[in-house]
This record gives sequence, C-alpha cells and structure tokens, in this order.
Amino acid sequence: AVCTRRGIAVGHTPGVLTETTADLTVALLLAAARRLPEAQAAVRAGEWTTWKPLWLAGRDIHGSTVGIVGLGRIGRAVARRLRGFGCRLLYTGPRDVPEARELGARYVDLETLLAESDFVTLHCPLTPRTRHLIDARALALMKPTAILVNASRGAVVDTGALHEALAAGRIAGAALDVTDPEPLPPDHPLLALPNCLVVPHIGSASVATRTRMAVMAAENLLAGLRGEPLPHCANPEVYRSREGTGR
Repeated sequence: AVCTRRGIAVGHTPGVLTETTADLTVALLLAAARRLPEAQAAVRAGEWTTWKPLWLAGRDIHGSTVGIVGLGRIGRAVARRLRGFGCRLLYTGPRDVPEARELGARYVDLETLLAESDFVTLHCPLTPRTRHLIDARALALMKPTAILVNASRGAVVDTGALHEALAAGRIAGAALDVTDPEPLPPDHPLLALPNCLVVPHIGSASVATRTRMAVMAAENLLAGLRGEPLPHCANPEVYRSREGTGR
C-alpha cells in the first residue's frame, strides 16, 4: 500500500512455486508417516538385521483423514495430490472455499480438524491472527497418532509447545520445511528428536521452479529499466494511479 501511494510498482513471482511446494508437502507427509529418516539412520547404523514385525512400522496415508489449514493455491494443490491416496479431506480457514467441493474437501472449524485428522498440514499465511495458531492447546486436541506438517511459515507453530508435545508422545511426529527461529541452531532440541523431520525451507527448491522464478524476476527488471509496466506486478493499480496523475 505504501509503494502504491508513492507510485512504486512492486514485482513478484506469483504462483510459480505452488505445485513444487505441494510436491514437497506430500513428500514430507510420506517421509514422516513411513519414518524414512529413522529407517535410513537405522541402515547406516547397522541395525538392519533380521525381519521384525513392527520394526519401523509407520502410518498409512491411504484411507486416512488429512486436515488442511488454509485452502489457498498451495493448499488446493496438496488436496489434489492427496485425493489420489484416497484420503478424506478436511479444511479450515477464514471462509468456505468454492473450489473445495470439486476437491472433495469439507469445511470444518479448526478444533474439529485437529481432533479428527490423522495428518494436519499447514498452508496459511503468517499474520497476527495465525502466529502460534498451533500452540499447546491446539496440539493437545490432536490425536496421539497424528503427524503435523508445516510448509507455510515457522511462526504459525509454537516451537516450544511442539517440542514438548513430540518429546512427551502427545503427537506421533512432525515434518517441517519452516521453523521459528529459522534456521534452527544445530543444537536445537527439536533436531534431537527422532520423530521430528526438519528440512531447510526448500519448498521451491526444484531446478525448474527456481529457473522460472529467476526468469520472471528478470522480466520484471528489464521492463522496469525500459520504463514499461512490470509483467508480474503485485500492485497493478499503481499504473492506473499514474495515468490519473499524468506521470
């Protein structure tokens, strides 16, 4: 708003990372559900010996209930992928989303979503209202077998409360692409937990997506240097206001 009032066009790269971030979200969910980091560590430690019935037994995704907090572009992309697993989809947010019907997702309040979901995945923006949305109270509502996935913003989750819940076994696991603080220091207690998977904010980290982001940024830069409207502009109304003032 400040830039618009001052006649400054703001460039961005809208939508470019939606599908790639959704891919990573499902990868995190799968990795945590099937305990892949623990399994890899066990192999490297020489623990793979004879077959044991429940050794490294994880959670099924097919037929599970997945709660999506925030059914925006990324949340909807995640829902499309999870339909292929035969998941029951719940979602919550500030309002009902018309596209949810075709995705087979049902709108519920946050408390219901937390209580009924086997997996909870976060895709909401960080605002004063969503800061620490997942706090000790919210975590206490989740099933002890549930897994939390966060690929939105780290501060949506109360890190201390999450550590306590994981360490005490109040929820089964967590998979995080974002943290608070970010990056986590190497000696952070979350990193010592076998049921917490943390990756370094790599939601958009595919070669194709990062290339497209660079191209879109360059297109904006070149247009700006030529005095042309930015092709990927966050505040296109700035050009209408310029026309009105003759600038």
